[in-house]
Amino acid sequence: MKKGDILELEITSYAFEGKGVSKIIKEVNPSEPENSKRYVIFVKGAYPGDLVKARLKKIKKSYAEAEAVAILKKSPYRTEPRCKYFGVCGGCKQQDLDYQVQLKFKSDQVNEIFNHIGGLNDFESLPIAPSEKIFYYRNKMEFSFANKRWLSENEINSMQEIKDKNFALGLHIPGMYDKVLDIDECFLQSEMSNEILNFTRSFFKGKNATIYSTETHTGYLRNLVIKQSFHRKDLMVNLVTSEENPELMKEYSDLIQTNFPAVTTLINNINRKKSQVATGDYEIVLFGSGFIYDTIGEKVFRISANSFFQTNTLQAEKLYRTALEFANMKGDEIVYDLYSGAGTIPIFISENAGYIYGFENVEPAIEDARINIELNKTGNFKPFPTDLNKSFLPIIEENKIPLPDILIADPPRSGMHPKTVNDILSVHPQKIVYISCNPATQARDVKLLCDGGYKLIKIKPVDMFPHTYHIENVALLEYTK
Repeated sequence: MKKGDILELEITSYAFEGKGVSKIIKEVNPSEPENSKRYVIFVKGAYPGDLVKARLKKIKKSYAEAEAVAILKKSPYRTEPRCKYFGVCGGCKQQDLDYQVQLKFKSDQVNEIFNHIGGLNDFESLPIAPSEKIFYYRNKMEFSFANKRWLSENEINSMQEIKDKNFALGLHIPGMYDKVLDIDECFLQSEMSNEILNFTRSFFKGKNATIYSTETHTGYLRNLVIKQSFHRKDLMVNLVTSEENPELMKEYSDLIQTNFPAVTTLINNINRKKSQVATGDYEIVLFGSGFIYDTIGEKVFRISANSFFQTNTLQAEKLYRTALEFANMKGDEIVYDLYSGAGTIPIFISENAGYIYGFENVEPAIEDARINIELNKTGNFKPFPTDLNKSFLPIIEENKIPLPDILIADPPRSGMHPKTVNDILSVHPQKIVYISCNPATQARDVKLLCDGGYKLIKIKPVDMFPHTYHIENVALLEYTK
């Protein structure tokens, strides 16, 4: 086999990150073991039950990677995607897969990761928590402006003059930082979100507004971010630009208020950085408070333009309730919450704990946590600025923080720093509740904790992002030494 070859493959199983798996017979020496005759090919865009033609993209000694170029026989698990941009936009890569099958594959993959990466088998695997909504489930959408619109194959081959190829507002094409798919409809947030998206494009295009270029570092428009409450009637529009333009923003603001009375606050974030991030160096509030509010359970949280809040509000409550059930607190425990963010988990569990100490890298998140503490009158939670890429033990010693009975961790996708794992082993809480958006790094860290005296008791996946291969997972560990 060589790169570029097209093979006919039967897809028999599914791998993490949404790739079909095909195993073919290869020629081997008679002296080689029987299992070496099976060569694995991971096929992008294929599902179990498919028979496909696939082009080889990468060839290694023990496996290859390929991409489906034609489906000869469809899997019974396939369904018609709802979105017309499916296959080009990278947002919902599994929208053509039956949702119940998505859940099964995600659950199976989490178990397989813990078995293979963690080498862990003796634990309880609870049923996955499905998402209540499989469309319109996001409370936040981040759209990008670009002066290079993604052109379809039909447009390129038409040999005609292409209109508006230098103005796009939509979502980035996977792997292309400078190309944006100009969309007029997305099923992730809400119909109101789509209306604001289309109005914003039309308004600024009509004003011949320039778009920021990462090549020349000139231009005005950068991002449109829409945040929406699920349990309250709050809606934030945040326009990210490279500089101030008071007259243009005043006109935009007036029309937003006229056309979209549901919008409760409009913000202009000024981002002077060269990097493509949808956060500003400072912000100007055009109208409203500059914040929206939402609830998880009975707790209320303030959400600013640049603060983090779980993107699927309804599933966040399931996630936090799972963590609370795993912790099984009596009401007097000392709890550490690592990567405590805006304080959503500590505040959510506060009535069940004795006292909670939060440790967080990001200073603005700690400020949000302090606001949320006041909003909820939470008297038993205190966050501490902490570099969790270094030891957090000095923070404990300096502030004379008592050792924990329970530790909760919700790190970023990269997982926990080895120093953080060692610190946890040093303070050895009786229980650890580990929440993760990346089961692979979670399994790696859990293995290290188990090597240090813990036992994995149970796990429960929670589907926060339907139609994607992403999955949250909650794990409970108990100290056995």
